[in-house]
Amino acid sequence: MTAPAPAAGALRLFSAERIDAGEAAAHPEAVEVLGWARRFLTTAHPDLGRSGPVCPYTQPSLRRGLFHIAVADGDGGAGGEVGGDLPALVGELRARYDALLAGLAEESDRELLTVLLVLPGLDRADSTALDEAQRKAKDEFVEQGLMIGQFHPVCEEPGLWNRSFRPLRAPVPLLAVRKLLVFDLPFLTGDETHLNHYLARFAPEVPARIRDQLVTSVRAHQRAAA
Repeated sequence: MTAPAPAAGALRLFSAERIDAGEAAAHPEAVEVLGWARRFLTTAHPDLGRSGPVCPYTQPSLRRGLFHIAVADGDGGAGGEVGGDLPALVGELRARYDALLAGLAEESDRELLTVLLVLPGLDRADSTALDEAQRKAKDEFVEQGLMIGQFHPVCEEPGLWNRSFRPLRAPVPLLAVRKLLVFDLPFLTGDETHLNHYLARFAPEVPARIRDQLVTSVRAHQRAAA
């Protein structure tokens, strides 16, 4: 689908097809991230701990023309230099995602819509700022049925199936947004609020009291296994 034209000072949004056509030549980080997504996210990895690609959603998203990369329009600083406003960029990322989502009628397309925000201004040797921005945004995003994930050259977040694998390492710091799916449960069990939002969305017929009991049980099991 065609992305809305960016307003002055806004994020500039490129589909994978537009990047392939050379329209993002002035934004080499967007080109680099798309290459990384195709090379790493869509393929299997010996350290992943399961079969299949690192991210099972990336290839279908690319195939359907629903994979987009956003960059800050203007003089750089994509939110990472001193004075950069990461919360504002996260808010704008959400607005651009919502605008794209509103143009999709099919639920299958809505589930595959993905927007990556590249943040080349961030320190590539320290993921603290990006991790904090993602952590603060995740509460609201999950509550509203979205996932937001952080990728960084030194991201220490371990894999689900192999704790020694680092699936969230990317060549450029970035944030990724997509729809919350029923299969995302393993990514949410570490936080009681996130887990409760998940159950409320995907198991609405379960009474709130039972949901609370389930959340407490899952968290207690995790603490015992730690």
